Order: sequence, then C-alpha cells, then structure tokens
Amino acid sequence: MNQNLEALRRTYDLDSLDEHKAGDCPFALFTRWLQDALSGEVLDPNAMTVTTVDAEGQPKARTLLLKGFSAEQGWIFYTNYLSDKGRELAANPRCSLLFWWEQQQRQVRIEGRAIQLDPAQSEAYFQSRPRESQIGAWASEQSQVIASRATLTERQAMLEEQFKDCAILPRPEHWGGYRIEAQRVEFWQGQPSRLHDRLNFIRTEDGWKRERLAP
Repeated sequence: MNQNLEALRRTYDLDSLDEHKAGDCPFALFTRWLQDALSGEVLDPNAMTVTTVDAEGQPKARTLLLKGFSAEQGWIFYTNYLSDKGRELAANPRCSLLFWWEQQQRQVRIEGRAIQLDPAQSEAYFQSRPRESQIGAWASEQSQVIASRATLTERQAMLEEQFKDCAILPRPEHWGGYRIEAQRVEFWQGQPSRLHDRLNFIRTEDGWKRERLAP
C-alpha cells in the first residue's frame, strides 16, 4: 500500500456544539442537523448504518436509507422481514443507528429498539415506490444464497410478466417498515485537537437527560 494510513488526518473546525445550541430535545436537534445535511452538498444525506445482533452475539452493520422521522415515531426504515436484519430484530429488537455527515463534520448515534410499523403505513409507502422497486421487493429473497446474478434477473422478468396487468402491485407480506424508539441519542461535532463535542441524551421517566461526554 502506497498511502501511509497512519498519516491520514484532517482538522475538524467547521462548527461547535454547546448546551445552549443543542437545546433540551434530541428530536429538535436531529431535525436541524438533518435539514443542514439535506440543504448541503451531501451525497445520500439520509444514509445511515443500522446495526443488529445475531443469535451468537455477533453485531452486524449495513447501510440503509432513512425514510421517515418524527418525534412521535422516531426513525423509520423499510426492509425484508425475512432478511438477516429482519430475523435478528425479531429475536432481539435492540439495535443502533449511525449517521455520518462528512461535510458538516457531524455524526449522530442512536440506540433503542425496533418496532414494526402498522401494515397500513408500510402499504402506503410501498405504493409510493417506483414500480421497479416494488418488483425488486418481490424478486429478492434478501440475504439468501442464490446461484448467480442470472437467478435474480430471471425472477425479476418472471414477476414483471406476472404483474404486467396489475396497475397496483400488492405489498409482499414479508416486506415492511420499522420505527426505532430511541433510548439514547448522541450528537458528535468535530473539533480541533480531537477534542470533539459530544452531547448525549438519555431517555428517562421524566423526559430526556442531557450530558456532555469526553471525546
């Protein structure tokens, strides 16, 4: 390897995060930071890492897209319930999310539990997707071993033929959404000298407790 990885570093100095700026509500702060990412030159500003834990205690992480957010429902994403992540969440709903917005030098860590959305809400989102994405949800037995790419292409063609006369495709029962009910939300703002700002919100019976963490 020609590049010296040990020498790769840069200074974070775009912004700061103090208690006054953060406020007392993690949902309000996340909304502002998400809007900054949406307004900036961020590729896939709604991309997030979702981490689950399997039956052997092995954490597994993958990148998904955030498809909804509110203080009432939390963070929403959609997937195949029979995928690795779906089976893992069925056995252990505890999970974490990580957002990394490089241009703003920010990250947000969320820990909580996943709750399946009401089928009607999953149905409404499924019908809003492009038709090819709807076919894809039917075609892919997510996380299962397949013989080749051709297997997937053939199944896609078969389903396109099967549904050619359907103006509205039904949602597969094995496909739908989750909302993440947070117990902990940490906001990280890069700072010089690696002395980053970290503000942590913990859910309590009375609301949210805010605390500052050492970097």
